[in-house]
Amino acid sequence: MTHRKLAGRLVAATHNSGKLRELRELLAPYAIDVVSAGALGLAEPEETGETFAANATLKAIAASRASGLPALADDSGLCVEALGGAPGVYSARWAGEGKDFAAAMRRIEAELEAMGAPPPWRAYFVSALALAWPDDHVENFEGRVDGALVFPPRGERGFGYDPIFVPDGHDRSFGEMSAEEKHGLPADGSRALSHRARAFQDLARACLG
Repeated sequence: MTHRKLAGRLVAATHNSGKLRELRELLAPYAIDVVSAGALGLAEPEETGETFAANATLKAIAASRASGLPALADDSGLCVEALGGAPGVYSARWAGEGKDFAAAMRRIEAELEAMGAPPPWRAYFVSALALAWPDDHVENFEGRVDGALVFPPRGERGFGYDPIFVPDGHDRSFGEMSAEEKHGLPADGSRALSHRARAFQDLARACLG
């Protein structure tokens, strides 16, 4: 498959400040001029997809059509195995309009306790990235990282559900890791750590190399 190469200016199709910060960090080595959807006054499309990839694609296409620029969108979430994969694509909606992820994390803990699910509580993060151009050409990439949940939440770094997720092979939550540790993007080309970094690493190899 021939991938389209990206250069110049890019719209980060997100209004989530934490996600925007991570996308900027990941794109920083590639001399890409990143402008946010919020800075351009672009509306947030309704996420009607049933998968992470579908939601990422609709957000990227909407931003690219509206701006006339290539656009990168992420749709990601936490999937808890004992909860049948919830909150999954509804991860942001569990936090409500006020984006109260502390309340969303308490809800996860309460639902696990209510069903009597014993620890360790296995879970995984998924990130789907969609890179779209104004002609509706789209490149899709997806990353996943497995781990376990911890309560109470640990750490104040990262965003979203990071404080309750400890990736396999580590003893600290994403909320306790620096951006460099969480991304874990190595110079030797081995696997990145976080779900978003893993998806981005594949995107970079295909479209930024």
